[in-house]
Amino acid sequence: MSHFSYIDSTLHAENVNLLSLADAVSTPFYCYSTAELEKNYKVFAGAFQGTDALVCFAMKANSNQAVLKTFAALGAGMDVVSEGELRRARAVGVPGSKITFSGVGKTDQEINYALDQSIYCFNVESEPELRRISALATTKGTKAKISIRVNPDVDAKTHAKISTGKSEDKFGVPISRARDVYREAAALPGIIVSGVDMHIGSQITDLQPFDDAFSLLSEFVVQLRADGHAIDHLDLGGGLGVQYRPDNSPPPHPDDYVAIIKKRLGHLKTKYVLEPGRLLVANAGILVTKIIYMKVGEGKNFVIVDAAMNDIIRPTLYEAYHDIKPVREPSVKDQRIIADVVGPVCESGDYIALERDIPIQNDGDLLAIMSAGAYGAVQAGTYNSRLLVPEVMVNGAQFAIIRPRTSYEALIALDQIPEWINL
Repeated sequence: MSHFSYIDSTLHAENVNLLSLADAVSTPFYCYSTAELEKNYKVFAGAFQGTDALVCFAMKANSNQAVLKTFAALGAGMDVVSEGELRRARAVGVPGSKITFSGVGKTDQEINYALDQSIYCFNVESEPELRRISALATTKGTKAKISIRVNPDVDAKTHAKISTGKSEDKFGVPISRARDVYREAAALPGIIVSGVDMHIGSQITDLQPFDDAFSLLSEFVVQLRADGHAIDHLDLGGGLGVQYRPDNSPPPHPDDYVAIIKKRLGHLKTKYVLEPGRLLVANAGILVTKIIYMKVGEGKNFVIVDAAMNDIIRPTLYEAYHDIKPVREPSVKDQRIIADVVGPVCESGDYIALERDIPIQNDGDLLAIMSAGAYGAVQAGTYNSRLLVPEVMVNGAQFAIIRPRTSYEALIALDQIPEWINL
């Protein structure tokens, strides 16, 4: 059941009327459902019941602190890819012992801060990074738990820009030479070899790539243990997809994903670390936008809205599909139009949907861009000097602004004019 539904012909987020919410905060704005966030986490974590598992939410999907705190209250750890994300995780009370640090370009400053926070594990992406962590940990007189991210050269059958497990991707160490890297890691000071990390991509809707990757991972762990490494955890990344289109078949259920893990990896008797992101937040958030104009052209029709590519970049960046629902429930008798839904930004790539069949709307009507909770607000920018839009969270009949809209004054004040420029 979705927590975004029509009540008395108006779209609601849980029990909050989106028309009333738009009047309160103005458009565009992101809106998240607490109930949907909690449901998604409980379903995923519940699939691992009976196993030793640590669920670390992949903060890159949505790093609003209200979202993080909602998951943390349910027992989640965090997967971070920057010092900023690590600081956000710590700010909401997530202990270092439940934080993993991923990413290919960790700086000295970031590594030092993570060491100071006693994080659970560094997911190491290269030999230079491994040596850098060793040197910094040794200087501090401490030891860093590490897992090495191995690249299995498995096609995740997802969009090219979110595939991470093929040989041409920038991530990880090729599995063909990863044993040598582990051998080096074990000999380095300041390093504790703890696990193996493998992450093959995002928005994966076919379980076969997981099956293939985990089969390779199983063989690799057996080899590592034969080499004398005490592998006590496997970081399996994230990647499970969500349903963006209302007319396509639902993606695999977490229970089916766990069944593959148990089949391929259960005999290894390790702790599992999971990094779900999109799966937990995508369908828990929407972007509400207002129609500025309906523009009828000779070759194409356009619905021009006040949200733009700087607010939600996924359609332009990934050719991503988002379902669009009018906030006022349409009737089967309503006339419809084939149109592109576009924003005000001065780019041809500024679109939210192309060639979409939608009921004819009036200027000022509201549309809800569905499944926008992942990689939405977190990727937003201020191109064209547009303001970052608010984020709102609902809980039953309550709502709270969890990130206010910025102001033009604050945006402009970020610039500093050197003293030698005079009018």
